[in-house]
Amino acid sequence: MAKRRYNNEGSIYRDRDGFRAQISIHGKRLSFSARTHQECRAWLKQMKAQIDEGLTYRGSQFTLSEFLTTWLGNKKGSMRPGPWGQYNRAVEKYINPPLGKIKLQELRPDQIQRFYTRLQDQDIGVPTIRKIHTVLRSALSQAEKMSLITRNPAKAVIVPNAPTKEMRILDDRQVNQFIITLMGHRWEALFHLALATGMRQMELLGLKWSDVDWVNNKIRVERQLERNLNKGIRFAPTKTKAGKRTIKLGLHTMKILQNHYENQHSLRQEAAEKWCEYDLIFTTNIGTPINHSNLRRDFKMLLSEAGLPAIRFHDLRHTAASLMLNNDIHYKAVSERLGHARPSITLDIYSHVDSAMQDKAAEVIDELLTPVALPKAARKLHANCTQNRESQTRKRHHNESTHKYGGP
Repeated sequence: MAKRRYNNEGSIYRDRDGFRAQISIHGKRLSFSARTHQECRAWLKQMKAQIDEGLTYRGSQFTLSEFLTTWLGNKKGSMRPGPWGQYNRAVEKYINPPLGKIKLQELRPDQIQRFYTRLQDQDIGVPTIRKIHTVLRSALSQAEKMSLITRNPAKAVIVPNAPTKEMRILDDRQVNQFIITLMGHRWEALFHLALATGMRQMELLGLKWSDVDWVNNKIRVERQLERNLNKGIRFAPTKTKAGKRTIKLGLHTMKILQNHYENQHSLRQEAAEKWCEYDLIFTTNIGTPINHSNLRRDFKMLLSEAGLPAIRFHDLRHTAASLMLNNDIHYKAVSERLGHARPSITLDIYSHVDSAMQDKAAEVIDELLTPVALPKAARKLHANCTQNRESQTRKRHHNESTHKYGGP
């Protein structure tokens, strides 16, 4: 096929799938395929600029796998081990096997789209696919910033919608039933604190006795227990900056915490030299952090014992928020207790309580607008006012009629 020159900076020619552009770098040829001539021209222009800025042939030959390895290495210093481990797993288990050998500059949106479709066909969950997409799009955005690619192909891909997680909460009666069942249980203080504060599970498991202000009845949320792939014990900062907060506690909650402290002291004495001191509020029988899986199992057993529906541990957080909002606690105070960055987040998440609020608002407005029986003197005054208004209305209508049609 005849090649077409473009300003002596490379060549563009038709091929079976559209157009193909070529340019030389250090005596070696680079190629790019696209559906339109315009895309090839843009690629040639971008490549010329990159070559002028020092792009080497080796740099242009980066495979996706090679780039992701470098990118992950750079990200490691700025991410917590838990999230970084999830990124690394997404790359090693899902992205590299089918896409890793493709050259970075040759990766196309349709290849990524087919990759996501295959994942769905393999019954990989939508949340996992969306996490993979987040990793791939972030990495390719960095490659675009470094001028290793001219555009981010992941931006043109359709990602499956995240399934809506059903929010199941306990109502006032069910909460009372659950609290009664908890009485005397080893996790009474933990679940009571979850309902009183709306803390996340890992925030609760990361609490230390040094976080409790016994004088002012407050507790500080400073950290969270982090799931570690190597099953090591690690504490990390809260999920967000707003998550680091101080929460006021009621006297009853403080009393429950005090009882828990005394019970833990007895456990410490029984364990003797087996006790591992982490200063944690909630621990195993030897002082080590609680395994979240074991806690969820105990939670389900307690719900069953109380005759309550099975809900997630995180639904206790939703329950706490709903209890506060439905009992006239200002949404800003609720937002601060939950550790949300903005009150608007609280309102968006818990819009389901609007129906209860609307019912209450309707009752209040209805009550305000219901007429109250008037005393005799007031009724006479009201009747006189009504007669005067009717007389004035008849007189106005008469004058308007006379003016319009003429009169005597």
